[in-house]
Amino acid sequence: MTQFQARPDAPVLEARGLAKGYGVGEARNAVLAGIDLQVHEGEFIAIVGFSGSGKSTLISLLSGLASPDAGEVRFKGLPVSGPSPARGVVFQNYALMPWLSVEANVALAVEAVHKALPKAERREIAARYIDMVGLAHARDRKPAELSGGMRQRVSVARALAMRPDVLLLDEPLSALDALTRAKLQDEFAAICEREKKTIVLITNDVDEAILLADRILPLTPGPEATLGRSFPVNMPRPRARSAMNSDADFIRIRAEVTAYLLDLGARRGGDGRSPITLPKVVPITQKAQAEKLPAAYAKRATSPIEKRYVEFFELRKVYPTPKGPLTVVDGFDLKINKGEFISIIGHSGCGKSTVLSMAAGLNEISSGGIVLDGREVSGAGPDRAVVFQAPSLMPWLTARENVALGVNKVYPDATPAERCDIVEYYLQRVGLGEAMHRLAADLSNGMKQRVGIARAFALSPKLLLLDEPFGMLDSLTRWELQDVLMEVWARTKVTAICVTHDVDEAILLADRVVMMSNGPKAKIGNIMKVDLPRPRSRKALLSHPDYYAYREELLDFLEAYEGGANPAPEQLEAIQDKRAARIARQSRAAE
Repeated sequence: MTQFQARPDAPVLEARGLAKGYGVGEARNAVLAGIDLQVHEGEFIAIVGFSGSGKSTLISLLSGLASPDAGEVRFKGLPVSGPSPARGVVFQNYALMPWLSVEANVALAVEAVHKALPKAERREIAARYIDMVGLAHARDRKPAELSGGMRQRVSVARALAMRPDVLLLDEPLSALDALTRAKLQDEFAAICEREKKTIVLITNDVDEAILLADRILPLTPGPEATLGRSFPVNMPRPRARSAMNSDADFIRIRAEVTAYLLDLGARRGGDGRSPITLPKVVPITQKAQAEKLPAAYAKRATSPIEKRYVEFFELRKVYPTPKGPLTVVDGFDLKINKGEFISIIGHSGCGKSTVLSMAAGLNEISSGGIVLDGREVSGAGPDRAVVFQAPSLMPWLTARENVALGVNKVYPDATPAERCDIVEYYLQRVGLGEAMHRLAADLSNGMKQRVGIARAFALSPKLLLLDEPFGMLDSLTRWELQDVLMEVWARTKVTAICVTHDVDEAILLADRVVMMSNGPKAKIGNIMKVDLPRPRSRKALLSHPDYYAYREELLDFLEAYEGGANPAPEQLEAIQDKRAARIARQSRAAE
């Protein structure tokens, strides 16, 4: 790919040798170093990077909300010495006045910046941008009455209404669910096309960067993070999300940026290799003979079951409500073989997590049942390990102590040294060998989730249940942990079910992807077998010719069910046929 060519016109916003750190002496954290950036009139720049790499610090420096330790920021050729309405900022958190309406929140900014304009014109400016972000119907509502997506729309309207020369966006959509985020990305792309603003976007989402930007700049991992290679996005506008999945330029740029970021991530951390040999001890759930254990546990080691190792039959969940019974899941039927990895995907409210919680024994089954290794599930048990979206660690214990809590219970006959080896083996496998003695309270969200994964695998469960395990993490950290999960799973081949809203995650992890219909009364809408080679990594999948065909089927399925729709069986079959035809066409072209 050709490097971005410097333009002859003067940049509207420029950073020269920026450096910024916090603290003093040995406790000093050098966040940014040697940042050089030129943003030209009308250009849309996307800066992508890992959590903690200094992205928000960079936005603060560009906006004038923070001062650099070295270097300078120039706006229209003049040094930046503080904030200015000419550089509007939209943060990840909405920061709205909770006692003011939508209209009043936007008007507050208009009144402050456009004092010289007549009152009627100021009112018209506020109304225009509220309408532009699709909130004309909610102009009199307070923030507490708005969804997260609507609140962020107010923030965007407020920033645009200030009519800044440059718009600085600090991960404005990262706190939203995937569906709301996708809708706002499309709306934001349309707004940017109309407004023709100069924009710098901080994001951790590569797809978002490609959809919106003219140029993508990765920020290298800290400390002393700096800007890496420039990736121009020379795709015509407007860019249709649905069409991009088949666009050769999109596929190429996505693969190049992703590979570059993965290489940066690999260089910043250890490889998770463990010098410890896993002891050959048997957990409580696999003992063939144990006088004081239930018979269902005792026969585990001699189980002949390989096919239909896990069975969901006519699974149904009904909740009582003031308006009568609400059937969330209605007739969920699925058979899973031993060692198979299943992903469950669907829109919010379709009952994905409800199914998982019933499998974990944490939610009572209304009717139907679940059988694991020939034994019906009734209540929680050590034969099932769960990794939740929030890892639920004991904050006053170390990472090692958190994992040991379960290991000590599940391996009662192992020696203390053997249990120690089990704990430390899995912590090293997930890349926490040097951090295992740190308190959970002092770990980042990504590190906490690594502890959760290590804890689950260390229990040697019959069934591993993952409920959106990376949903609270930025997408780049998610990539790392998905690869960690795949590497550890490849060694254990534990039967696993993962609930996710992430199409790429579903394909990366699964042997089969189960797609659920909309709720209430949700059931399985389609099952897609993922015939891609293992072991898998994100980088390898992006270069596989069939990957985007599978991705297209999942995206088409989710689109078919969008907005509560109930597609006909013929439509779902056509989606399957489309994927099969694309793979066949690509196979013929490769011959």
